[in-house]
Amino acid sequence: MPVVLHSSPLLWTRLAALVFSCVAFSVAVHGGRLYQGTGDWCIFCWAFSFAGTLLVLLVELFGLQARAPVSWKNFPITFACYAALLCLSASIIFPLYFLKGSMSHNEVHDYRVVSTVFSCLATIAYISEVSISKARPGEVAGYMATAPGLLKVCETFLACIIFVFISDPVVYDRHEALKYCMAVYCICFILSAAIIVLCVGEGTGCLPFPFARFLSAYALLAVVLYLSATIIWPIFNFDPKNGGTKQRPYSCGNSPGLCTWDKLVAVAVLTGVNFILYLADLIYSARLVFVSA
Repeated sequence: MPVVLHSSPLLWTRLAALVFSCVAFSVAVHGGRLYQGTGDWCIFCWAFSFAGTLLVLLVELFGLQARAPVSWKNFPITFACYAALLCLSASIIFPLYFLKGSMSHNEVHDYRVVSTVFSCLATIAYISEVSISKARPGEVAGYMATAPGLLKVCETFLACIIFVFISDPVVYDRHEALKYCMAVYCICFILSAAIIVLCVGEGTGCLPFPFARFLSAYALLAVVLYLSATIIWPIFNFDPKNGGTKQRPYSCGNSPGLCTWDKLVAVAVLTGVNFILYLADLIYSARLVFVSA
């Protein structure tokens, strides 16, 4: 089997991401003394990114793109975008839980600092890979290499973070309006994830309707749903008239990481960010339909 190795900025960027993510989880496992839960999540982010990048490099090294069961126009950049978001989340969460308030500079602290630094480097490397791989104006590329495709990745990732915050502890069962917000997050996540799977699995041609028009219709629906959730979530969590709390509880200052009130704020912010992403997605998708027409 011939080995194909073409030196390029994309290759060196992937090798850098491979090394940085490997060092991040190796150092953390070796001497970081991580406790379960948050530590496991950070290890997963780095290890998953490392394994996926290694797979992409091996497939391209041995020229197996045509034999891959996925669209190679869409898979590498989709994975790189998810890896960038995973490493970014680990770069924020890891120091928040394992370095915040730590005054002792012992060996364990040094290991954790090293993991944080290499996690940040891996994030930069993956962002660079996405920037190099994304479609340029007039260039023929897969849907996931375009702005709407990359927005879909960000939308699903933010939805996953929202799910984590509102389910640990469960904070959406106090009122029907909050359950509605949960339904919005689930519906939009499922549809966005289905679009990504269809694109990566080359299944868009099996749909009984034009894919571009479906994207526009879905983006419009998602904008309306997220706009309502962006308004409803803060009202029923921070307005005292609806059982909410405006002031941050004093106990939050003594708890490691994020307390329940902090998570409610984070969900409100992430909902607003996802609304903006879906709005940008709608603009790009509508433009795609009009250009095609």
